[in-house]
Order: sequence, then structure tokens, then C-alpha cells
Amino acid sequence: MCQNPTFFERHKEEKSMESGYLRQIFYYLQDGIIIMDQERRILVMNPSAEKMTGWKLGDKVPYCSYCQKRKLEAGEERCYLLAKREVPYFLSAMPTYEGRFVDMEMSTAVIYENDEQKKQEVLLVLKDITIKKAEEEARISKLVLQKTLEAQENEHKRLAQELHDGVGQSLYSISVGIQAIQSRIHQEEKFKEYMQEIVDELENAIQDIKLYTLQLRPHSLDRLGLVPTAKYLVSSLNKTHKDFSITFTCSNVSDRMHPVLEINLYRIIQEALHNALKYSQATFIEVILQKEANKLTLMIRDNGIGFDRDLIADGLGLKHMKERVDQMEGSLRIHSVPYKGTSIKVEVQYKEGKESD
Repeated sequence: MCQNPTFFERHKEEKSMESGYLRQIFYYLQDGIIIMDQERRILVMNPSAEKMTGWKLGDKVPYCSYCQKRKLEAGEERCYLLAKREVPYFLSAMPTYEGRFVDMEMSTAVIYENDEQKKQEVLLVLKDITIKKAEEEARISKLVLQKTLEAQENEHKRLAQELHDGVGQSLYSISVGIQAIQSRIHQEEKFKEYMQEIVDELENAIQDIKLYTLQLRPHSLDRLGLVPTAKYLVSSLNKTHKDFSITFTCSNVSDRMHPVLEINLYRIIQEALHNALKYSQATFIEVILQKEANKLTLMIRDNGIGFDRDLIADGLGLKHMKERVDQMEGSLRIHSVPYKGTSIKVEVQYKEGKESD
């Protein structure tokens, strides 16, 4: 413990600070404790304060970044906490011995005052909030990401509904109308062939709308849940990608999950399959979803060419997966070796949801 002998000599009748019990508290306390005089010279300080600031006994305690710049009334004390004694604590950056500023929570209390001798001793308590501030920034960043993803999903849901109820229904009505006309046409063969081409083109447009709707926000995800929707996605991809064989296996998952799990796991499956189909040159992809106790595991494996994690560590696909997993407070492991395939493993805490109305 760092101390000024003259300080304790003046307080020799008050042995509380020197008692072994309080001395241990003073020594091991994580907060920085400083006693300074009216000229801000350090009389006493604990090891935490010295480690935090680099100051020594006899040094003058500098003003924080706010107090250094604040405008003063005539005769006003520059230290905000001493000028406004009713304020319990204050957050600001304190300059240290190394010349850098550290974010701190500070509080002061006048513990001795002698107006005749114009002497004053002030207790200054310092708490380093750098880690706390970083944690708060991380929490806010995560919350912003969560709200952004929710907004994206809501917009996807709205667009999917518009495509399904608006454009999709209109195209379907046109297709039915043309087929009705076709059934009544007994003219030349060329005209009938032309009408059939129009019907085929409309059918392609309807299938495209269904695919876009599925990619944006499948209705079955809200109505039926993750498992039926993932099965439908795999089935659709098997039909459109004949060179691939995609399987979906589900174990011990029968109930609806929490909506956050359903949408994020679906997006991860969607992203992983998209990447595999586009880049992996695989012929086989398997998707496995299983629940054991309260742990839900998603595995996606392929027999493709793999990739080097170091070369595409910042790829958007992997980044989006990581963001999705973070929203579920889960873990993500990606193992890939060039020309030996890729495996993606997601583990999250299982949370039940409610059946959609």
C-alpha cells in the first residue's frame, strides 16, 4: 500500500486504516482509491490506483478531459465533482502517466477540511470502465444487428406476400384464361403452338415467382415451421439441380421452435446450400437437424472441392452465417479442406415456440 507517513501521523488516533482487516480491503480493492490534498497532490493511493494511472505519491492528480475544457464561473472549482458535490459520480476520460486517456467512473468526497489552515483532503475513487464500455458497445451492436435482421425479414415477408397474392395470382389467372381460350380454338396448328408457347412462358414466370417467394420468406416457415420448410427447400433444389443429390434428415425435432431459431437456422441452411450449389462442385450434400436434450445441432456437409478459410475468411456468406448464429447465442464451426469437402456445424440452445395461427 502506498501512503504518505505524514498523513497517517496526523490521523494516528484513528487506527482504522492501519488495521490489518481494512488494510487488506484497501490493498485488494479493484477500484482505485486516492486521497489528495487541496493542491491535488496524492497523499495516499492503493495499488489499483497506481496500476490504473501510473501516478506516484506526491504527484498532482490531473483534471479529467471534461474538466480541463469546461467553462467556469468566477471563483468556481475546476473539478466538476467538487464544484457539484451533490453529484454522486461522473464519467469522463482521465489522463494517465503514459499520456493516454482511460475512460473512468469517478466519485469524490471531502473527508477532511480545515478552513482556518485552508487545508482539505479529498477521497477520489476511480473505476476503469473501458471493458464495461466495450461490452456495452458490443451489446448495442448486437441489438442493432438483431433489429436490422428483423427488419429485413419483415420486408422479405411483405415482398413475398405481395408476390404471392399480387403478381403470382395475376399470372395464374392469365394462365387459366389462356388455357380456356385454347380449349375453344380449332384453327390452324401454328396459332395453337403459339398459344402453347405463351402458356409455357407464363408457367415459367409462375415458377419463378414461387422460387423468389421461397427465397424471400417462405409462407410455410410461419405456418408450419422449420422442418417442413427445409424439406420443401431441399425438394425444390433437387428438382432444379439435377446434377446434385441433396438429402435432409431430421431427428427428435417435431415441435415448433422459437421463431428466432426457425428463421435463422433456415437462412443458414439456405446460405449453405446456395454456396455449395454455386461453388463447391459437389455431387452430394446432406443436411442433418437433430435435437438432444436441450441442444439443437445443424450439420451441412458436401463432397465438393472445399476452400481455404484463410482466403475467404471475410466472405459475405460466412459473415452472414456468423451473424445469424450470434443472434441465437450459439456456436458455429466450419471445417473445409481444399478438394476434401466442407462441413458446417451449428449448435444452439433449443427453445420451443408456438404453432402459427
